[in-house]
This record gives sequence, C-alpha cells and structure tokens, in this order.
Amino acid sequence: MRLRSWLSALDRRVFAAVADARLPGLERFLPALSRVADNSLLWAGIAGGCAVSGRGPLRRAATRGLLAIGLVSPLVNLVGKQIFGRSRPSPEGLPLVRLIKTPASTSFPSGHSASAAAFATAVAMEAPLVVTLPVGLLAAGVCFSRVYTGVHYPGDVLAGAGIGVATGLLTRRLWPGLEQGGTPPRED
Repeated sequence: MRLRSWLSALDRRVFAAVADARLPGLERFLPALSRVADNSLLWAGIAGGCAVSGRGPLRRAATRGLLAIGLVSPLVNLVGKQIFGRSRPSPEGLPLVRLIKTPASTSFPSGHSASAAAFATAVAMEAPLVVTLPVGLLAAGVCFSRVYTGVHYPGDVLAGAGIGVATGLLTRRLWPGLEQGGTPPRED
C-alpha cells in the first residue's frame, strides 16, 4: 500500500511539473496533435499513406499498425478503463491555449498513448527507418500531449504506452514477419 501511495504522489508531482512547464511553440501544437490522434485518425491517415505507396514494406507496416490498434483499443478503452476507473486530473491552472475537451472516460490507462505506441511499434517491425523515426516521434508527441493538455497523469500514459508496445509486439505472433516464415501480401 505504501508503494501505491508513493507512486500516486510521484505521478501527481510529475503532472504538476508538466502543468507548470511553458514550452513556447508547443502550446498550440501539442493540443492540436492530441486532437488529431482522437479515434486513431492520425494513425489511420499514416496507414493510408503507407498503403497507397505501392511499396511492400510500407503496406505491411500499415496492415500491422492497424492490426495493433484494433487489438489495443478495445483492450484499453473497454476493459482497462473499466477495471481501474481512475479519475482524470484537474486541468485547473493550465493555460487556456493548452486545454482540450476532457474525455468522459476514466483516465487509466491512456487510450491515446496505447494506440500511439502500438502503431509505432508495429510500423517499426516493417517500415524503413525513414518512416519509423517520424512515426515514433509523433507517437511520443501524442503521449506527452496527453499530460501537457491536462487529461492524463504521467502514469496513465506510461501504462498505456507499455500496453501499446506489448500489443504491437504481439502482432508478430498473430502475423509472422517474412523472416519468420510469413507470407508477404500480394503485390498487385
């Protein structure tokens, strides 16, 4: 019980430090990034771009990324949030420019962070570094934006991201890669 209290206090202190942070240039960008990631629209758009590229590795990355989101989203949003039921932090004291609409769901774990990490992890298994790196940076930005905009505690984000990475890795079991004997999708 003492560990839980200590972790909760640490979570609140880190949240307060992020709430007090002023990051010029990101005050408008991070809330917009967070909104674009609603309902995994950011990831669906990137997957669409990869899919229409005509390049096999990018098409596989798109498929694996969407598979990962399809697995993690109900796990986190329908199961995880119901089990834990943590209240969201109070956005009191945050600059108005940073505030976004607070979701009605509970806070733990972060669904945005889970989807971001799942998609980025899955894409990293298939795509070249020139694609993987920006997708990973966007995913990290979405994760940070959830704390910066006041809708999640850092622990919510870390838990969501951890579940997302694990789910992204799980897709390797469900759909083996080429080096593990999987069959590549047909190149039409």
